[in-house]
Amino acid sequence: MKKSRRKVFMTAGYNTISLGTGRKEFHPKKPRPGLEEYIREAGQGTLKQIGGGKNVDEGVISNFMAARFNKQGNLAALIPYVDDDLRWKPCCRVEGACGSGGLGLAAGMKSVLAETADVVLAIGVEVQNTVKAIYGADILAGAGWFRGERKKGHAYFFPAAFSDRAGAYFEKYGREKTRQAFARWYRNAIENARLCETAQEFHNTAENLESLALTEPNPRTFVDHLNVFDCSKVSDAGSAIAIVSEKGLKRIGIPKSDAVEVVGWGQVEADLTIPPEDPTRLETTARAVKKALECAGIPLQELGTVECHDCFTISGLLSVEAIGLAGKGEGADYVLAGNTSRQGTLPVNTSGGLIGWGHPTGGTGVRQAVTIWQQLTGKAGNWQIPISPDRPYALSVNMGGNDKTVTAIVYRRAE
Repeated sequence: MKKSRRKVFMTAGYNTISLGTGRKEFHPKKPRPGLEEYIREAGQGTLKQIGGGKNVDEGVISNFMAARFNKQGNLAALIPYVDDDLRWKPCCRVEGACGSGGLGLAAGMKSVLAETADVVLAIGVEVQNTVKAIYGADILAGAGWFRGERKKGHAYFFPAAFSDRAGAYFEKYGREKTRQAFARWYRNAIENARLCETAQEFHNTAENLESLALTEPNPRTFVDHLNVFDCSKVSDAGSAIAIVSEKGLKRIGIPKSDAVEVVGWGQVEADLTIPPEDPTRLETTARAVKKALECAGIPLQELGTVECHDCFTISGLLSVEAIGLAGKGEGADYVLAGNTSRQGTLPVNTSGGLIGWGHPTGGTGVRQAVTIWQQLTGKAGNWQIPISPDRPYALSVNMGGNDKTVTAIVYRRAE
């Protein structure tokens, strides 16, 4: 990928609460915010920091399955609902399953690079607690190939797909240590989420997290190789961030010190109809990360934090290897050595990731960018980690489907 000839920044991030089981506010039989409310809250949260909708040139909204979860399409036309000053401005909706958010960020960056916009409002949203879990699993299966996979797939389609990856990993590299690494991943996620007030697991008070996560999978009620603690939860949430040029930063009155610069990115698609050649490897993720790092011109050793797509503990472990932090089959050792914890050499998913913060599918990629913006600009509050001058960069990796749509972005605090 060619280096950008124009600088691109992100700033003024905002996350709603990730609502679902685990939050004290959540009750399945009580009224809850709808899709429009999450879009408006997230959008206004960013607009309040950048001087309102009058300063925005374009809008982009990322969402996966509102047409089925909420019976709502045409989401681009809900962006003006955020603020009257957004009426009559160009907006679009992007979709790439769980990787929709990353695609939305890429769309906003391209508008800035194309000089059609200096300020883009990027919103990511999903409201999924509108149906029972088993029906939700069927809706989410739309991220896979329906004609070739869904009709013969498991009722819990994606948990089963990643359970198959876990089973292949067990067979190739051993089960016991891998399961221990899954449990450590879960523990790290929950401990991080307990520090972040918007996280779905913020109220989690369970003791002995690793022992809990080592509960044996029960294929009679779920899937073969994963338990419910290995899975991200059903989440309702919205996130927003402003994607801007240098001119845009001046327009909205935000200093560079309160923004992050996008220094490299890679976006890769695999063929939806072809199953993974090696289920123990996230090849699309590896390719996207390689492109992003090459574009940024930095080595892995200069990363200070990572947001990876841990929709399941196995995908977290495989992401560690795909990014290049550990060799094939060595991800478990890397995690068990404490490297990915918030006190580790490279803290991963500092606000909880998909397992701890929540996974509002189409909004996750935007939430990852908000998390990194908060960390690199010192706005993370109770869950802030130190960012070393020797490791000033951050990486986000947003994956759609079974490693089919991947966007990787490298950031640095703007100077």
